[in-house]
Amino acid sequence: MCGIVAISGKEPVAGRLIDGLKRLEYRGYDSAGIAVTAAGGLDRRRAPGKIVNLESLLREQPMNATTGIAHTRWATHGKPNESNAHPHMAGGVAIVHNGIIENFRELRDSLQAVGRTFQSETDSEVIAQLLDQKISEGADPVDAFEATLAELEGAFALAVIFDGQEGLMMGARRGSPLVLGYGDGEMYLGSDAIALAPFTRDVTYLEEGDWCVLTPDSFDIRNARGERVNRKRVASAVNDALIERGEYDHFMLKEIHEQPESIARSIMPYVDQVAGTLDIGTVATASFTAADRAVAIACGTAYYAAFTAKYWFEQAARLSFETDIASEFRYRQPVLPQSGPALFVSQSGETADTLAALRYCRQNGTTAVAIVNVPESSIAREAGAVVPTHAGPEIGVASTKAFTAQLSVLAVMALAAARARGHLLPGDEVKAVKNLLALPRKVTEALESQEQIAEIAKTLTQANDVLFLGRGRYYPLALEGALKLKEVSYIHAEGYAAGELKHGPIALIEKDLPVVVVAPKDELFEKTISNVEEVRARGAKVILISDDAGIAMAGNRADHVIRLPDGDNFTLPILAAIPLQLLAYHVAVAKGTDVDQPRNLAKSVTVE
Repeated sequence: MCGIVAISGKEPVAGRLIDGLKRLEYRGYDSAGIAVTAAGGLDRRRAPGKIVNLESLLREQPMNATTGIAHTRWATHGKPNESNAHPHMAGGVAIVHNGIIENFRELRDSLQAVGRTFQSETDSEVIAQLLDQKISEGADPVDAFEATLAELEGAFALAVIFDGQEGLMMGARRGSPLVLGYGDGEMYLGSDAIALAPFTRDVTYLEEGDWCVLTPDSFDIRNARGERVNRKRVASAVNDALIERGEYDHFMLKEIHEQPESIARSIMPYVDQVAGTLDIGTVATASFTAADRAVAIACGTAYYAAFTAKYWFEQAARLSFETDIASEFRYRQPVLPQSGPALFVSQSGETADTLAALRYCRQNGTTAVAIVNVPESSIAREAGAVVPTHAGPEIGVASTKAFTAQLSVLAVMALAAARARGHLLPGDEVKAVKNLLALPRKVTEALESQEQIAEIAKTLTQANDVLFLGRGRYYPLALEGALKLKEVSYIHAEGYAAGELKHGPIALIEKDLPVVVVAPKDELFEKTISNVEEVRARGAKVILISDDAGIAMAGNRADHVIRLPDGDNFTLPILAAIPLQLLAYHVAVAKGTDVDQPRNLAKSVTVE
């Protein structure tokens, strides 16, 4: 979403903070800023646009200090202008923030009630205001920081400095990465080790819930309970590409763990947190208002994202919704919607078949809406409207964070379409927005099952075949789970609508066949459990992915159970993708395949 770099040292920091920011510019470039602890108090420079604008400002108005924080922003809540740029300041506090504060409206209201005045439209400013309020009430900076963290709900990474506290710097992570770096008489914080590479390769990857108190010569790391802890120090790699991989063995695993952040980055441009409403742009919204039907065209994993969205659009927006594989759509002379849009879903925005399908639709007068991760891509340039996913660079060939970013944006679009068509009441929209804002935190929770999933994965390494089952909105997730396993482990896998078992596939069930069932508790759950009984009766080994309610109802019908956090009809399919990705990854690792570059595959299919 955004990039953070911070230094507590004994030498001037402004120029070096700029160097660190440049390495993080891929995370966002809507605005950038620096704050330092200077002799006369906190000093700040901010500039809209790219980092070069901030760099130019610093040449005109230099800063001389040895402790500072810096930020490059991808605008989420609030326009990309100077007042919304980080760092945010309140009294004697300056902060930089990456993430989403889910309860910022409640916190802001309570702070305004005691006389606090806000200067920006962002959720981030509430952190600075809350921290300064606690200090003004008599708390020392460390106690105030700990108390502030306890009141924040959401996913975030933070770096903080204080007026009159030269050398003191604090940081925290919850659901968003933060790296601690060690220097000679200096300490560093960064969103990624790549930002710290010019200064040090001696780093610690803070764990979930960790926070730290730093000076040039000391560091104090504490866990979410406030207990002092020791975290492993590692040497980051020299090569920039490897540095980006951080502590992870593979880019695929890194990108799986980046999903709290990438989902937040994908949702937030379309959310008004204050009003609790969604906005996907005038053209895209108008295309749904009086639509007779819509089509979505994509390939591979992107197609399964579109297929999932079919259920959302039909059930929530009451809109007839067709999905098609681009390589088939472009050749069958399809009958297009008379008044509705065609959606084109692509990570790269360069997929050859999808681009050709888009051109067919444009030639026939159909409004083309692009859901892409690269806003400068061909599909984006040629579409009538673009709704970007903002997943960030995805290096692993098997799509993970791009998939959940697509699902997140499509969920937003379906809800916006429902409102435009008169099928979403204001109170229901506010509730849906709240659930979407909680999604990054719940993805972080879903990732906590990794060790358990790694053990389950060991039982699949000798399998020749794996069956994935789902019903309703979880049927496309079964298809995606099978695809992921095929891509990285080379095990034959198939995804099926569970209700189709008795129409042929059940003949393939034999003793010890692994069957992965994606079945959170919903209106079709009991039917899916009946299908589980059918495969168990024939000797299959069942791996059930479900929420607490589903697990309780399933009883002892599964050999292995993977728990999902609670959610609704829009968020649970996204959460279900996480264990499917982890399962595929750990099976591949156990088998020793090339996880990041599976045989015969490429990241983007730009030729037919």
